[in-house]
Amino acid sequence: MAILKLKPACQDYLWGGRRLIEEFGVACDKKILAEAWVLSTHKDGASTIDGGETFAEYLARHGAKVLGTSCRRFRDFPILIKFIDARENLSVQVHPPDDYALAHENQLGKNEMWYVLDADENSVLYCGFKKKISRDEFVARVKNNSLVEVLNAIPARLGDVIFIPAGTIHAVGKGVLLAEIQQSSNVSYRIYDYGRGRPLHLEKALDVTNLNPVNVRGENYPHLAACDYFAVDKLTLDGKILSEGRGTVDEKTFLSVLILDGAGKISCGAEEFFYCKGDSFFLTAGAGEWKISGSCDALLTTVPDDEKNF
Repeated sequence: MAILKLKPACQDYLWGGRRLIEEFGVACDKKILAEAWVLSTHKDGASTIDGGETFAEYLARHGAKVLGTSCRRFRDFPILIKFIDARENLSVQVHPPDDYALAHENQLGKNEMWYVLDADENSVLYCGFKKKISRDEFVARVKNNSLVEVLNAIPARLGDVIFIPAGTIHAVGKGVLLAEIQQSSNVSYRIYDYGRGRPLHLEKALDVTNLNPVNVRGENYPHLAACDYFAVDKLTLDGKILSEGRGTVDEKTFLSVLILDGAGKISCGAEEFFYCKGDSFFLTAGAGEWKISGSCDALLTTVPDDEKNF
C-alpha cells in the first residue's frame, strides 16, 4: 500500500467541544472531543487504519523502509499530528526538551507548531513572555494567579502559524480550533489551570521554561514551519484556476497529508482515495508520484534529511 487513510484516536479532555465531530466528521462516541490524533503511533492514542490495525502495528510490520532514510536518526516515529478544539481555555504549560524528557519521563520532549483553523472574535493564543522575567517572579505569579498577565497574548486568526520550541510557555485560548504538528510525545508540564484542580508540575516546569521572550513567527521559508523533526508546507487548491497538485514521495521521507477543508481525490500509483475535510493520509517513503485534485486546503508534512536541511 502506497497510501494509508488513518482514523484518529480520540481524547475527551475536559476543555474540549464537539466541533471535530460535527464539522470534521470524526467518528467518536465520547460526549466531548478535545483532540483527534490523526497521525499517531503514541501509546496514549494510536491512529488506526482499515481493518482495525493500529498505525504503530503497521509500522512494526513493515519496518523502517516505509518511513524513509531521514527517519533513521530517530529511535521512534518522530511526529504526532492532531486537531484541537478548545471550547474552554487549555492549561498554561510547557514541554521539555529531549534530554530532560528522556531523563525524567522516558520519552522525547516536544517542539510543535499550530495552524489556526478558526477562532472566536476575541480568542487568543499565549506563547512565551512579554518580557524577560525572573525565576522568583515566575513562582510568585503562579501562586497569586497572575501568570497570564505577563504572557505574550496573540490574537488568533484563521491561517496563523506559530512555532513553539520546547521550553516555551504557551496555552490555547478558548474558542480556538487548530491543527498541531509536534514531536511524538505526550509530556506536558502544567503550570496554571484556571482553578480546575488538576495536578500542576511547577518544579519540572521551572527546570525547563525559557524565561525570555521568543520569536513565535520564526523564519522558516520556504516552509510554514520546520525543525529537526518535521517540515510543514501548505497546499491550496481552489478547484478552478488551480485544481491539481503533484509531487513525488522519494526514499528519504514519508508524506503526511492532512485535509483542512475541501473535497476531491488523492492518488499515488494505482491507488486512489476520495478525501474530505478532516481526512488524514500517510504516503509511504518511495511511493513515487502523487496527485491531489479538487479543492482543498491541506498541510503536507515530511521529515528533513537532517537538522541542517530545513
